[in-house]
Amino acid sequence: MAEHGHRITAAIACHVARARGTIEHLTGLLMHPDHEGGRHTQNIALRSGQARALAYLHRVWDSACVTVGNTTEVASREDSHEDLAALRDRVEVTPWRGERGRTALRVLRAHLNFAEVAGGRLHAASERQTAEEAGISRQTLRKAYESVLKPGGWLRRLRVGRGQEGSSWYLGNGPGSVLSRSQTTQFPPAPALEEWSTSETALSADIDSAVISHLMSHDAFAHHALGSSALMIIGALHSRPAQTVGELVITSSVSRATVYRTLHRLAAHGLVQHVGEIWTLTPRALDGFGDSPLKAVTDPEAVPARGWVIARQYGTAGLAARRRALHAAERAAYRAALDRLGEHRSRAVVIVRDGRQVLVPAPRPDEIPSVWHTPDGHVVDPLTGRAAPDWRIATDGRLILITSADQRSYDELAAAHAEALSEWESAA
Repeated sequence: MAEHGHRITAAIACHVARARGTIEHLTGLLMHPDHEGGRHTQNIALRSGQARALAYLHRVWDSACVTVGNTTEVASREDSHEDLAALRDRVEVTPWRGERGRTALRVLRAHLNFAEVAGGRLHAASERQTAEEAGISRQTLRKAYESVLKPGGWLRRLRVGRGQEGSSWYLGNGPGSVLSRSQTTQFPPAPALEEWSTSETALSADIDSAVISHLMSHDAFAHHALGSSALMIIGALHSRPAQTVGELVITSSVSRATVYRTLHRLAAHGLVQHVGEIWTLTPRALDGFGDSPLKAVTDPEAVPARGWVIARQYGTAGLAARRRALHAAERAAYRAALDRLGEHRSRAVVIVRDGRQVLVPAPRPDEIPSVWHTPDGHVVDPLTGRAAPDWRIATDGRLILITSADQRSYDELAAAHAEALSEWESAA
């Protein structure tokens, strides 16, 4: 409850700061006894005194002023595209160290794709949809979100999906100050990434996330195939052609040993080439990925696309298709369960008659037999055969109990329902 109250106080402080208010305006607003949003501050004043409550408000106000001062107002679609482009540039210069960091980049880039379609940082996406876009499993997706993206301030889930609606997400700016390609950054050690920063990987990265976004869902870059390290190196070479191994260690945020191992693997598949110590992408390195899926190769004489050849060599061909089929089956089962829940169904009864199995659906608990009600909506008492005055039947077939103690109008009932729903969401 204290954390919930602090979040409400911080939100009101940001609103006052955005409206060019002052600390006096905020204090008068939150300390007013009739203001529900100030209950957290008023409780602090009752428990610890007025001075401590005012000191708490000053700390919240300073933080709100900094937050509002560092944000940019998005008033049009053009502003939204500029904001997403700046965020994409920030992502591309951030070092994504370790296997978890590289996996988190794939997840974040998938959400960037959804945000670009939605036209802003606020967007909707399900876990299965994001996993298919990033080319990873749902379990790996959750680990990347909980261990890297959420603690690092890159991604927030505002609302968990319900029914056929996906979750609501908001893209953040990540840790530290605003970056650009002309700047470098030093991050504190990140044990969650399973790797401490070293002199090799401490500088800012420089990758092309658009190439990574295009390739990451293909089977050739699955975990047991080329993997995420190959994505990072290809993205770095596409952003800045002709780099040495030492430069790739910095721009791709991959350790030196992994860079050597991945470069030789990519060279064996004809994706990179080197002249002396300089490594570059081959002229047609990115041609053919995803152009010829497994089910499209029907002619035995046809030459399959390069991505399919690589995936077949590593045994990962068809992995994305199997993942999509699994997710489709899970969605169908989940929607069927929701339909049964919405209809209050229980298990059907199977009886055997004349050697044949007959399926007898169980009745819904709120269904009313036709002999129990009259055409005008009244309920017939089965004992007396007369209409029961306190019962009605709604348009959906459910019973409504009307008593003398409940004489509220429809508007009053709707207001009470809205108030109860607000209290429930606030408690949740």
